[in-house]
Amino acid sequence: MGLTQLLFANPGLFIILASILIYSVIFHEVAHGWVALRFGDDTAKRYGRLTLNPLSHLDPIGTLMLFFVGFGWARPVPVDYYSLKNKRFGLFSVALAGCATNVMIAVIALFLLHFEAVNSNPVFSIILPIVVRINIMLASFNLIPLPPLDGSKVLMSFLPKDVQERFAGIEPYGFFILIFLLFTGLLNPWINFMYNLIFGFVGLLFGFFSG
Repeated sequence: MGLTQLLFANPGLFIILASILIYSVIFHEVAHGWVALRFGDDTAKRYGRLTLNPLSHLDPIGTLMLFFVGFGWARPVPVDYYSLKNKRFGLFSVALAGCATNVMIAVIALFLLHFEAVNSNPVFSIILPIVVRINIMLASFNLIPLPPLDGSKVLMSFLPKDVQERFAGIEPYGFFILIFLLFTGLLNPWINFMYNLIFGFVGLLFGFFSG
């Protein structure tokens, strides 16, 4: 059952699932700010963005995209990348933190589905597979190497400084480029590749810990 169909079929279940998915996006953003703080930048903390209060994070369009398209976004947590200690590794770690958090949420959901008591529950059997799919999609989408998405900053952590600056100059146009690529379907192979790669990684990780 699709998420929007669930709103009409079972409003209570929809509210539970919506809360979980919204917090998947919030955890993604808080992870950026928390890792940045570990590397010496307290910008997110000073702006009150290391909170789980949805009002501090949610972007209206990004939230709607989450429910209708399958991926979305919150307001980006501010990070001063020039303040990071060990700049290249700091940039890489901060950029990857959000996606790693979404993969971790997917792993936890898959782990819970391993238990018969959970898998046979009519509520959890609907909620958890959607949580897995959405979080893997969030990670896959955000790893697209196009500014301002996380994947661009992961890529920049490996580039020379002058190339970083030129690449970052695309950011004001990144949203429009992204919309064009999405609606023309040109991003589909990348998203499918990343989805399959991350899902395979989650499967291996789950298999390792479950013995």
